[in-house]
Amino acid sequence: MIEQKSQSQELLERRKNIVANGVGVFNTATVKEAKGAIITDVDGRELIDFAGGIGVVNAGHCPEPVVEAIREQAGKYLHTSFNVVTYEPYIKLCEELAEILPHGEKTKAMLISTGAEAVENAIKIARQATKRPAVICFTEAYHGRTLMAMSLTSKVNYKFSSGPFAPEVYRIPFPNFYKYSGTQEMEDFVDTELNRLRESAHSMVDINSVAAIIIEPIQGEGGFNPVPQRYLEGLRSFCDENGVLLIMDEIQSGFCRTGHWASWQHYKVQPDISTYAKSLGSGLPIAAVLGRAEIMDAAGPGTIGGTYIGSPVCCAAALATIQYMKDINLNERAVQIGEIVTDRMRKLQKENSGIGDVRGIGAMIGIEFVKDNDPGKPNTELCAKIVKGCAEDGLILLSAGTFKNVIRILSPLVITDEQLNKGLDILVNQIKKNT
Repeated sequence: MIEQKSQSQELLERRKNIVANGVGVFNTATVKEAKGAIITDVDGRELIDFAGGIGVVNAGHCPEPVVEAIREQAGKYLHTSFNVVTYEPYIKLCEELAEILPHGEKTKAMLISTGAEAVENAIKIARQATKRPAVICFTEAYHGRTLMAMSLTSKVNYKFSSGPFAPEVYRIPFPNFYKYSGTQEMEDFVDTELNRLRESAHSMVDINSVAAIIIEPIQGEGGFNPVPQRYLEGLRSFCDENGVLLIMDEIQSGFCRTGHWASWQHYKVQPDISTYAKSLGSGLPIAAVLGRAEIMDAAGPGTIGGTYIGSPVCCAAALATIQYMKDINLNERAVQIGEIVTDRMRKLQKENSGIGDVRGIGAMIGIEFVKDNDPGKPNTELCAKIVKGCAEDGLILLSAGTFKNVIRILSPLVITDEQLNKGLDILVNQIKKNT
């Protein structure tokens, strides 16, 4: 008897037949419709979503106010190009972003379509503002897959056979306390890392040629690694002392994920320029660069942006998303979700040596799997088994980290406690089953 294929299997086979192999397959789930924190696949099976479209649907799948705003704007006009015909949704969104994410006394903004575009434009602005060419970035960083963004990205599998890369990019170690502290206490570790930063100005690149340092305050693809508070404060001081602009990439950590509009607000360390995308538009392609007005205005006319900068439909979606996040207080909900996830995972960690670390801020939580409780022995195989087992049990998960040994929690923040705990039950069961 020939076993009949499911609709999901058929769809995945069609994908394999027609879509270029280089397009990533991080999970084998399919979708027919999605609402809130639940994805229904093409076979009608309901899946709990802990991936959130890679951190894009903090406000949930298809929030009604956002869907309605999209419909309304689509009936008016779809595209004029903001370069050619000015429209109000673009300006209103920039005003809203400047209000919730202020940079100094006066903030200015620009809109584009993707996170990688935001990074590319942030670097161009920094170079024009400082008249300097070099950029410093960090190990384990991820900033996108266009040329400059890929050059800044650390993870080599995103860069395989894609060089040569952009010049004048220099990389220093990210202060990953769990992985690299050894026997040092946090205070001593941060002192060591700040000394390393200062030494780089003499041993790696002339600091007077450095336009900017770009950092994710909480690394995303790198493994949900939060920067130590005092390191970020020291980095801010180092930039000020040397005329270097500090760029913070908040593309995955922004819009309520950490319990703030941006994670730099948690640290109370303000960037000169910052980048946003993902959950800004609830799934529509929109991104933003914000910065101090005098820095943003340093870019010459026509040197930043593009044809599709700030699509009016995407602007409408973003404005509705921000208002919806305010109305239901998703920043507060992120803190609650983070407490539930962290509490359950840390209890399990105490009885399971396979869990090396549980870390994060707000609802941006990572669980790192290692062998023999050793940070130097990433357990990639275990992490892969857990992700696969969870998928079979109805939970969509993503891994992260240089060695793909970190499970990241990116559930929509509208998830109910019942859905959250049901998902965590599946995750806990798979961890216990495989360790």
